Amino acid sequence: MRETVSSRASSFVRLFGRYLREQNLPVTHQREAIAGIVFSSEAHLSVEEIEASLRHAGERIGKATIYRTLDLLVRSELVEEHDFNEGFKRYEHRLSRQPEHEHLICLECGEVTEFKSAEIGEIKNRIATERGFRPVRHRLEIYGLCAACRDAGAVLPAGGLTCPIESV
Repeated sequence: MRETVSSRASSFVRLFGRYLREQNLPVTHQREAIAGIVFSSEAHLSVEEIEASLRHAGERIGKATIYRTLDLLVRSELVEEHDFNEGFKRYEHRLSRQPEHEHLICLECGEVTEFKSAEIGEIKNRIATERGFRPVRHRLEIYGLCAACRDAGAVLPAGGLTCPIESV
């Protein structure tokens, strides 16, 4: 791995290597490089962004290898796959400084803003307790327009968001 991977990310890459060995899969330089990019970022990365970061680091790794490695990272439960309705998936490591957080997604520019809310955690726990449910994790995504897009004049349709499937 290149020097661009932080020591914190390196420990996560080693954890991924352990997962690969447990699955009797080879620990390759390409897999480590891809994992290093994901674990070094606090962003929600697309495959194209991962590929660009790899190129910038001097790595020539094809998209098929990136997709296969991301699939392994998701299966290892070290990385979470997100679909923010952009037509492609984004990937975020689950071992971030804020392992449980929420997302604000701008429908105009696609910006994803993370936030943490104690109140949401309290509501989740209260509802789970009331229903005898034991939560493992949760996901909250709020879609709308960020301040910059609103300031630039972007507006949502008057009726809000509509379902693309018409009802009879």
